Amino acid sequence: MEHTYKYLFGPVPSRRMGISLGISPIPERTCSYSCIYCQLGRTKHMQSERKMFFPVQEILDEFIHYQKNLQKPDVISIVGEGEPTLYSGLEKLIAELKKITEIPVAVITNGSLLSDKNVQHALMQADFVLPSMDACDEKTFRKINRPHFSVKFEDTQKGLIEFSHAYNGQLWLEIMLIAGINDSEASLDAFAAMLSQIKYDRVYVNTPVRPPAESFAECPSKEQIQKAVNKLNAISIDMLSAGSFYSDDADDYEAVKSICKRHPMNSFELETFLTSRNTADIAAFKKRLENDPQFSCVEYKGIVSYRVK
Repeated sequence: MEHTYKYLFGPVPSRRMGISLGISPIPERTCSYSCIYCQLGRTKHMQSERKMFFPVQEILDEFIHYQKNLQKPDVISIVGEGEPTLYSGLEKLIAELKKITEIPVAVITNGSLLSDKNVQHALMQADFVLPSMDACDEKTFRKINRPHFSVKFEDTQKGLIEFSHAYNGQLWLEIMLIAGINDSEASLDAFAAMLSQIKYDRVYVNTPVRPPAESFAECPSKEQIQKAVNKLNAISIDMLSAGSFYSDDADDYEAVKSICKRHPMNSFELETFLTSRNTADIAAFKKRLENDPQFSCVEYKGIVSYRVK
């Protein structure tokens, strides 16, 4: 049965977590950062104040409806189209999800609000918390993450350290390496020193694999990525594989649009997805996307990616 979700998307393949059902509790591209590497483009709504953007029960009702679907994900990821900890209903949302499902709940966060005790308390209930950690000083922080003026590097660092020692779930850190900005030997040494203060389970090294918000956000060399992996005892996300996208929306175009709003698809992923749905003319479908003013078709590293503007 066709059903269009407002808050749920996917499941989508996650290179870290398997098949992930996404939940977006915030308006599109609402964030406390406007990262130069963001695959969604520049942030539309910059803020650091937490708000009850949508009723918790509306989100839960969608999930209850989804549960009737046979496609059972490996994890529920609260991630959104920006920063999910801006949602002031996060604590209740996680608590209620835990009551109605045994599927693990993850929160993917930029870590900007971890100094907020209410945010820390909300995240304590999650099975996984995946914060970003892209800089080791204020200057680099502002260059890469371009945070809201009220967000200071020192606060985010202290908040992450404090939260890590109180949290009992799985804490998986992610460092986005950008060539010439945070991939030098000195930067890697600074990351190592910072990691020594944090209680974590895994650290992932990532690079801009999809078209970034800014063209100057480039991938480091393979050699430099390997140095980071070795020095930080990290896992390279680039070396992990992922599964396939999924949507129970019966309309192919609406299904692709729903996914691309939160998770851009490259041409190979799009073809695989459409083939799995027996789409008749994939070339014509791609042409329709390219001509749709709602879509942005960006070529990056010789591969075209599709995302909703």
